[in-house]
Amino acid sequence: MGPVSADTTPEYLKRTAPPVRERLSAATQLETFLAGAGALTLEQRMLLVDQALVLIEQNYVHLPLKMAMHAVNPVQRLRLIRRQLEQQMADTMPPEWVFHAEMATVFHSVRDLHTNYQLPAPFANKIAFLPFRVEECSEGSKPRFLVTRITQGFSAPGFAPGVEITHWSGIPIEQAVELNAARFAGSNAAARRSRGVQSLTVRSLSAHLPPFEEWVTVSYTGSDGTARELRENWQIVENLPPMAGPTGEAALVMGVDYEADEISRANLMLFAPHIIEQQQAVDSGESPAAAAGEIPSMMPKVFTARTVQTPSGTFGHIRIHTFSVDNAGAFVGEFVRLLGQLPQNGLIVDVRDNGGGLVWASELALQTLTPRRITPEPFQFINTPLNLRICRSSPSLSPWVKSMEQAIEIGAAFSAALPLTPESLANDIGQQYFGPVVLITNARCYSATDMFAAGFQDHRIGTVLGTDDNTGAGGANVWAHGDIMTFFPISASPYRPLPNGAGMRVAIRRSLRVGDRAGTPLEDLGVVPDVRHRMTRRDLLEANADLMARAGELLEAQPVRELTITDAGRVDGSLRLMLRTANVDRVDVFLDRRPRTSVDIPDGQAEVTVPGATTAETVRVDGFAGGELVASRTKRL
Repeated sequence: MGPVSADTTPEYLKRTAPPVRERLSAATQLETFLAGAGALTLEQRMLLVDQALVLIEQNYVHLPLKMAMHAVNPVQRLRLIRRQLEQQMADTMPPEWVFHAEMATVFHSVRDLHTNYQLPAPFANKIAFLPFRVEECSEGSKPRFLVTRITQGFSAPGFAPGVEITHWSGIPIEQAVELNAARFAGSNAAARRSRGVQSLTVRSLSAHLPPFEEWVTVSYTGSDGTARELRENWQIVENLPPMAGPTGEAALVMGVDYEADEISRANLMLFAPHIIEQQQAVDSGESPAAAAGEIPSMMPKVFTARTVQTPSGTFGHIRIHTFSVDNAGAFVGEFVRLLGQLPQNGLIVDVRDNGGGLVWASELALQTLTPRRITPEPFQFINTPLNLRICRSSPSLSPWVKSMEQAIEIGAAFSAALPLTPESLANDIGQQYFGPVVLITNARCYSATDMFAAGFQDHRIGTVLGTDDNTGAGGANVWAHGDIMTFFPISASPYRPLPNGAGMRVAIRRSLRVGDRAGTPLEDLGVVPDVRHRMTRRDLLEANADLMARAGELLEAQPVRELTITDAGRVDGSLRLMLRTANVDRVDVFLDRRPRTSVDIPDGQAEVTVPGATTAETVRVDGFAGGELVASRTKRL
């Protein structure tokens, strides 16, 4: 390829509207970007390998599982890289991208999106993208790959949402997807294929090396039915900054797919600049202007709430895009507020493509959808001397210490299994939505979202409707290298600062399921949906029309419950409750969490008198149908 001109920015990027015009207009072609990459010394490369060895060998909770399940040995591979570096000289060492490729391959070999090698500058926080999005659907048993989104201002002959991609740089499209999938670290086949599709057009350079090719040639059937080809250069641009993360103890209670978070922000920039405008309005103290048919949210990057019309009826639909928030209480508060503005006869909770975030946020939200008591998932460390030192150094980790010390005597591989989310907090709000609920998942649900889906299924809140065979299967709490460094004074620490903004993350505590699947690891297995739906052309191009219709069918088949305390007043030392109920045949009443009375009631209006309520501060009414707890309402007096 010949010399690149001074301004290589495509015209469509210059035509994009605020608030992302300036950022996208600064995009550079891949060749130009790579020309200035690479500044690590030989010593810095050795440091990165040494730190990776500490994390994988001493901290990585899934090491035995991954070595057995995927027949890999990342520790030995790192030792070999270290030996090769020792035999190199500064003037003979290979290009930096070769070193990064070797390191990334080691981390990817364990197929764990929690355990990452994050490339240093100039790759950090950069994305490579093409100005359109490709998604997969099915027609019968045949997969189809359609363009579904186009960056504002981009155009090509016959190229529009709905066109079908047939070949990718001369390779049949399905084969190209499988080749891409083999490079990415999905824990199961569904996750790898999903990421193979996603990576066709957008990649995080922090998590992966740049594409091998400087441009792609896309063969497609145009909107007019004509077969055409489009050649498009990869563009490199600074990504949107991450959302402000939690601090203190909450920073160590994260479960997030780093790459998915990067891609999510890139997709906002490329295809949903209106969400960025809404967030800017919120940050300025203004009311956000929601899109047509949506309920305005004070967390527009987190929630999208709307009412959907289906052949089975009108229901609420709330999309949770991320659990990456800095305040779990604020997250749940906004979730509850939006639930109150949606139809109460049935709810679709949609967590597709949600890469996780704050574990507390995901587990605290479950209680709002069920009368059952929530049992948070328990987590375990792998027993190593270094992990024991870490737990001894922090009061918040002290509950794990006794079991880890005992492991020296009994040879246990893992510590005790203890929750990250206090059970009291997981149940202090109580049920807020009383209609039936369906949860929609896909293979890009990961980490804290896996935990949300597992909790939803394990507590029998409703039906899990999956567009893939599994969720992404990320069953761990993840810590960044920089977070782990804070546990030790630098003089006594095995951890050292990483050069040039490089980073590493490791799955530090594994999660186990509860309920009927108690003790089953979530990692690699994920959540298998109760009902499977294959995405259709209408789903991709008409706002998930068939998917919403299938969810509506599932909701229509479930009873709608109601349990409302319309009035609560004291009369002569007794508490007089006025209730409105539907599909409830008995209520049990608790004052300050102590049982006081049980009454059979008909549907409709009912009055219940509870004696001895002079000093009671709270009342909880549990509703039953056929002996099963189906609704619960708590009220302060």
